[in-house]
Amino acid sequence: MPDIERLTITMPAEMAAVVKDAVAGGDYASSSEVVREALRDWKTKRALRLHELASLKADIDKGLTDLAEGRVRDFDAARIIERGRQLLAARSPSA
Repeated sequence: MPDIERLTITMPAEMAAVVKDAVAGGDYASSSEVVREALRDWKTKRALRLHELASLKADIDKGLTDLAEGRVRDFDAARIIERGRQLLAARSPSA
């Protein structure tokens, strides 16, 4: 069994009430269980955010490389709008 460390935490009264209600309602056996599950969820969400951030950084790096190597076009709103319309028309069911 992993080592257990006791921590004292402080939270707003509203959050404390949510924790106490979860225990009183029988969803959890203790406040510690509520906090542990919340931390597991936070850890999962944080890992996902870090993965998404790494992906975004990779896309930015690719874009900067494309720019440095001249693989870009001037901004043309009309061309972008037309391309969007074409993509939308291709996805829409035929009438």
